Amino acid sequence: MDKKDLRRFIRMQKSMCSAEELNAMSADVIAQLFAHPRVKSAGTLLVYHSLDDEVNTHHLLDQLVAQGKRVLLPAVISDTEMELRCYEGPSDLEGGFFNIMEPVGRVFTDYDSIEVAVVPGMAFDSRGHRLGRGKGYYDRLLPLLKNAYKIGICFGFQFVPGVPADEHDIMMDEIIK
Repeated sequence: MDKKDLRRFIRMQKSMCSAEELNAMSADVIAQLFAHPRVKSAGTLLVYHSLDDEVNTHHLLDQLVAQGKRVLLPAVISDTEMELRCYEGPSDLEGGFFNIMEPVGRVFTDYDSIEVAVVPGMAFDSRGHRLGRGKGYYDRLLPLLKNAYKIGICFGFQFVPGVPADEHDIMMDEIIK
């Protein structure tokens, strides 16, 4: 299955789930993530503010901030680039590109200090390959995170036998589903 067909298949799978089912699956994934030793010990984490069809990270963000962790969120700044910004709470968010809630906090560029990156995707496989939405934003960001342990999170049906991968694709260190 090529990337386009795999994205179409995953969208179809998502459309067959109710909001309640997605919320229940999200809660399971987030509980595993919260219990993860690397997440527990990390001081600086890159996460994402989820869309309606992604593992819901909204509560996780606030829990991490409440624990005193530095939480970073990506913000789309052009058709090809994202930058990282500090997140301190829901009041730091406003609608950005693609109607995604994005942080308005200060820009963060100390990529080497990021210990854990929690990464969304359309699909993942057991080798750590990730299929994004097709714009390449994370493909350009992830190579900058040389020290970060990369955790892909997804719903169970997004974990597939094989994800088509290109040379530039950055593999995840672990997938939680």
